[in-house]
Amino acid sequence: MAATKEPKPQDIQVVNIVVSTSLGHDIPLEKMAATLSNTEYNPEQFPGLVIRIKDPKTSALVFSSGNVVCTGARSIPKVEESIQKIIESLEKIGITITIKPKINIQNIVASGNIGTDLNLNTLAMKLDNTEYEPEQFPGLVLKLKEAKATFLLFSNGKVVCTGTKSEAMVHEALDKLVEKLKTVM
Repeated sequence: MAATKEPKPQDIQVVNIVVSTSLGHDIPLEKMAATLSNTEYNPEQFPGLVIRIKDPKTSALVFSSGNVVCTGARSIPKVEESIQKIIESLEKIGITITIKPKINIQNIVASGNIGTDLNLNTLAMKLDNTEYEPEQFPGLVLKLKEAKATFLLFSNGKVVCTGTKSEAMVHEALDKLVEKLKTVM
């Protein structure tokens, strides 16, 4: 009988941070779309303007109220850099933002490896709060209520963690996942 390796977290890395903020100023989206090349605006489809930033590679939804949702950054300094680039874009169309926008983290997505293969069928049967339909998708979804996180688990040991709001929460959630896996493996 082959011994199973014990799961242990390895190199989990933040791959996406979703934040919201307010620029404290109404934004003329039509003017922004007409002036800036890196934007998409179709108000019949969606009330926000999409702005794509090359460096750091992020996207943001900008609303006429001045609210912004930014996604794609892998660190808070990159989030701040992206918000600053949006503010600079607005200055090109005569809008001066006088406040330092307060950044609210909505979600952090991280991926990594727990260092051992996983039998997803067994986990689906032994763990609560799972969804596993291998015909539809090769991963098992596990909602870990005690960590306020949702995991995608793959048979090769790779994991994706979502629903956390800080890097510390990511690591804490991963530790709780590993503890839970140890009880059923």
